[in-house]
Amino acid sequence: MIVMVCIDDHNGMMFNHRRQSRDRAVIERVLRCAESSRLWMSEYSYRLFPGESRDQLAVGPDFLERAGRGEYCFVEDRDILPYEAELEAIVLFRWNRSYPADFYFPVEILSRGWSMTESEEFEGSSHEKIIKEVYKR
Repeated sequence: MIVMVCIDDHNGMMFNHRRQSRDRAVIERVLRCAESSRLWMSEYSYRLFPGESRDQLAVGPDFLERAGRGEYCFVEDRDILPYEAELEAIVLFRWNRSYPADFYFPVEILSRGWSMTESEEFEGSSHEKIIKEVYKR
């Protein structure tokens, strides 16, 4: 499985059970990345995605358990560490801002055999600069 996660400058993902931010350009890139695959996510994340893309989406509370090899997971509100053995790639979208956070991406995972294979900077719809980083083993 390939996970896609949005994080701030301090690796924060959520605050008080809410996403820190959102950006239309990130959602468009997530859909493009996963266009040849199923895109798994929680019910919470599903609301971010436009109606025309919903045929591609798979939603459920156990989406990380159900995602198969080569399938993408958009992760906002789950810890990925229990699924580390199943991960094929990690895609980070960095907001390049600091937000309040109480739920964090486990950045220590990247020091366990992961290498950045791609980095791309782009302008978002509500963020001046977003950086997409792809990590593979």
